[in-house]
Amino acid sequence: MELTMEHLVIMLLTVALVIGGGIYSARSVKSAEGYSLGGRTAGVPLVAGSIAGTVVGGGATVGTAQLAYTMGLSAWWFTLGSGIAFILMGLFYAGRLRATGLETIPQYLKRNYGSRAAGAAGIISSAGILFSVVASCLPGIQIISAFLHTPVMVSAAVLVLLVAAYVFFGGMRSTGVGGILKMLVIWFSLFAAGAGAFWELAAMPDFYQVLPPDYWWNMVNIGVGSSFSKVFSLIVGIICTQTYIQSFFSASTPKTAAMGAFTAAAIVIPVGLPSIAIGMYMHVMDANVVPVLVLPVYLLAHQPAWLAGIAMGGIMLSLIGSIGGLSLGIGTMLTRDIIGRAVDLGSGRKLLYTLRFVVLGVMAAACGIAIVNLDSQVLFWNFLSMAMRGCGLFLPLTFAIFYPRSVAKKWAYASIVVSTLVPVCLGLFFDVQADPLCIGLLISAAMMFVGYKRRWHPMP
Repeated sequence: MELTMEHLVIMLLTVALVIGGGIYSARSVKSAEGYSLGGRTAGVPLVAGSIAGTVVGGGATVGTAQLAYTMGLSAWWFTLGSGIAFILMGLFYAGRLRATGLETIPQYLKRNYGSRAAGAAGIISSAGILFSVVASCLPGIQIISAFLHTPVMVSAAVLVLLVAAYVFFGGMRSTGVGGILKMLVIWFSLFAAGAGAFWELAAMPDFYQVLPPDYWWNMVNIGVGSSFSKVFSLIVGIICTQTYIQSFFSASTPKTAAMGAFTAAAIVIPVGLPSIAIGMYMHVMDANVVPVLVLPVYLLAHQPAWLAGIAMGGIMLSLIGSIGGLSLGIGTMLTRDIIGRAVDLGSGRKLLYTLRFVVLGVMAAACGIAIVNLDSQVLFWNFLSMAMRGCGLFLPLTFAIFYPRSVAKKWAYASIVVSTLVPVCLGLFFDVQADPLCIGLLISAAMMFVGYKRRWHPMP
């Protein structure tokens, strides 16, 4: 994989343009609420840009190509499932969440289940989202190392600096503006490159022998149950993700929040397809490439320098935007719901600076985990993250939204903690083949049912 000076210049200009747009938009950010929620004035484009700019990260681009290199079309489940989740959020969740005027998931749970439940939710949700940040740090570090021939630690430091420039100053406003610009770059460059890979595949005379349809073009080639289990965990995990809910809280109205979710779904669902075409093409053309570098290698070796440079800039922006958006979600929860409960941060500059530096610390922690697990599968971390978030938070959050104050506080708290810890312990200490998300949701459902107050006192 040879990165020429032309590639590098075009890639850096692309990244600088998008990051510069985000920094320019940050001029109006003077408060913690302006940083975390953009002043609650976001329209549909900014809401959709924040959501799509975060979810389209390492998993949706580099990770999807990596998985398609060995598994074909079934790699589409990540972006397809994400889009389905956003449609469901737009239909049932976004408007209700925005109407509350809150800022974090723990605040919402505190209103229904008390402080203990809110604290547990903040810690569990932050830990789960951190794994998604790792999923974008993995390819980011490896791509920088491959391009600049720098040691892993130096590459991680460069990545943190790029992400900090993207999100450190402007927060939600930067992620919204940057997300819009980033998606324009990715849609143009990756779809142009992916179309070339697809037509090359289709033109092969032995196409069906090289890529047999019963496996390579089969969405459930790992089994129907396993496929839908992954999609279900993805949907449940996304619904419980602070970053996406924070985007709804930043919307100007509940209707705007819902329309932003629908727009994000329309952007996200097809965006995995060009990476899949590229991954399958590289499986045929180069069986020796390092899977995590399939997408960059294809762009540099098989596309014109100008398009490869723009696309590489788009890939780096997808990683930067995802790391930044998810880190912002974690930082907001930790600052508002964990640190803010122990230390009086006020509502001015002290709170704003604390929030910014907590976000920076989250980025550094994710890079540290990625360095220790450089050879792991990118999408493994994404699906693990979704399952961890969903086990403990999905049912308590859903009940809080649709059936407020209907579950006893002690049972909601027990549901959040036990339904998260039991699947984790089973996975670590016992050889359990069952889906951990299903185990967690069954435990959560049982506890929520026992604590459901209207079961004992029916409404007249």
